[in-house]
Amino acid sequence: MEETKIFTSDDIILSLCDSVSSVLSSACSNTVNFTPMIQKITKTSLRPDIGTFVLFTGSFSGMVVLNFPKEAAMELYSSYMLTMGLGENDLAKNHTSDEVSDTLGELMNQIVGNFTNKISSTLHTVITQSQPKMLALPHQVQIDIGMTLDNPKYRRVTFKTSKNNVFYVEMAIDDTEFTAGREIEEHSQVSPDDILAQFQI
Repeated sequence: MEETKIFTSDDIILSLCDSVSSVLSSACSNTVNFTPMIQKITKTSLRPDIGTFVLFTGSFSGMVVLNFPKEAAMELYSSYMLTMGLGENDLAKNHTSDEVSDTLGELMNQIVGNFTNKISSTLHTVITQSQPKMLALPHQVQIDIGMTLDNPKYRRVTFKTSKNNVFYVEMAIDDTEFTAGREIEEHSQVSPDDILAQFQI
């Protein structure tokens, strides 16, 4: 008898971490890793120097928060913009610049988009995301974010860039569990190019 497949909140959190790592590593052309330890916390917060968050709803609800110290923010911003073809002399010099916040917000949008697509494919369910919100925060300021969740779980994971700068991912999520009622397969990811190729003569 086959073992029943169960997908828990912790599996969802690990899936988020994989999305953060893979999207940032690809976008910035540098390796971004996360520690194997998931920290239990009592709340999610925006912290200095730059904090960004996204809400998601659907089959389960939650919130993703990324907190960037200025060193990590500037490294990721610079690496991404250089990869996109911007000249080094054209880069913003300060983490409080709008260009830095806009770039990290775009990366956050890519991360959560990757995460929601992966979860939808794996669990055959649908979740939707809000537009990322970004704040450049002064030192020693903490903003708590509240939302209604079903028996929420709060977790924090530490990430490290290729230059050993650290940033943090926090997640608040419904304490949920998915159990496969029958054998399922993940939805295949078909690219637009593959679809167009089918109609070419």
